[in-house]
Amino acid sequence: MTDTIQRTGVRPPAAVTLLRFATAGSVDDGKSTLVGRLLHDSKSVLTDQLEAVAAVSRGRGQEVPDLALLTDGLRAEREQGITIDVAYRYFATARRRFILADTPGHVQYTRNMVTGASTAELTVILVDARHGVVEQTRRHAALTALLRVPHVVLAVNKMDLVGFAQPVFGAIAEEFSQYATGLGIPEVTAIPISALTGDNVVERSARTPWYDGPSVLEHLETVPVSPLPGDGPGAVAGRAEPARFPVQCVIRPQTAEHPDYRGYAGRIETGAFRVGDAVTVLPSGRTSRISGIDLLGRTVDTARAPQSVTLLLADDIDVSRGDLIVPSDDAPATTQDVEATVCHLADIPLTVGLRVLLKHTTRTVKAIVKDIPSRLTLDGLSQHPAPGQLVANDIGRVVVRTAEPLALDPYARSRPTGSFLLIDPADGTTLAAGMAGDAFTEGATGVPGPGDEGWDF
Repeated sequence: MTDTIQRTGVRPPAAVTLLRFATAGSVDDGKSTLVGRLLHDSKSVLTDQLEAVAAVSRGRGQEVPDLALLTDGLRAEREQGITIDVAYRYFATARRRFILADTPGHVQYTRNMVTGASTAELTVILVDARHGVVEQTRRHAALTALLRVPHVVLAVNKMDLVGFAQPVFGAIAEEFSQYATGLGIPEVTAIPISALTGDNVVERSARTPWYDGPSVLEHLETVPVSPLPGDGPGAVAGRAEPARFPVQCVIRPQTAEHPDYRGYAGRIETGAFRVGDAVTVLPSGRTSRISGIDLLGRTVDTARAPQSVTLLLADDIDVSRGDLIVPSDDAPATTQDVEATVCHLADIPLTVGLRVLLKHTTRTVKAIVKDIPSRLTLDGLSQHPAPGQLVANDIGRVVVRTAEPLALDPYARSRPTGSFLLIDPADGTTLAAGMAGDAFTEGATGVPGPGDEGWDF
């Protein structure tokens, strides 16, 4: 969006909505080219940026600018012609603002997609029309379903290389839709495109007269997004997310001007809080009422996600960093046995009995991996029972026992408070990203694992 403002000198209207979306797909399916085409054809690229891309392209002997270079910013990415890390781009049209995450397609960087798609409201999954649905396509679809991204676009790319044949597009769209249905993805919009030539990316193409749907940008501009600030990408359709406030720090000035001030600062992750609301502090279970809300140096009656505020409570109770303030009539249960689906991110395997740290919102506790009931097999969406361990890029069910109670929502209800990280306590490496509750299976129950001496909790 900054580029748009600098280029035109005009800010988009304040009422324009925001869409966070991610691109995914197998390596060489054309994700970066699609992103570059979106930026170029929507006139969201500065002149000097385009000139720099053109100069690099000429140095490679290419007659036209390689638009993929607009997102592949690392030297290794440019040299190898692949995307390694998530590239974020910000642009806007007259109808909507966009935050775009271009995620890697190579299998060894699948873990990076978790970062890019974790806050997305839509995922564009690209498929090469010549190759159809491949394993990495299925993997990215599974992650999209696991992360509860509400909207999915299947962009069948490189249609120019198959003569814009409708049967090719139809067969790929049908195969992917059947797979997506098995994952529980509620909606798939299939669009035939050529990112290289721009067909059906920003403008509808005359070379696909048999296709009467929107272009990619038209769909991005019109797809429904969360209408309220408190209804984030994790909200269940038609229902607002529960109000959740993880405490980051306690503000206690103890000055002559504020001798008795005690406030609890943090960011409202989901929902809204109002003065007078009855609230419960978890995991202690103590109750009180909101007596005041401070926002940017002023007092307000209501605050909602994602605002950073200070809450004041009517009662002097023990509240500290890591506690979760929630409405008393909508409080999640606390537990020390976390059952979840995880995507393993680290090179070292996740094994039963492994000591880890579990980070949930602002709270970090010691934990043990008690059981790994199953690993997801992507080809048939079956569960491989008792795999013994999870390695990098695996998706599986785990049971984790924590040293202290945690208040997690099911991820299906609230993405911010239903997610967590497993961390190596030795060096702080992120091991796995977890989603609490059921994902692809009915609830799994773990059994105690071996080797937990000295972690008696």
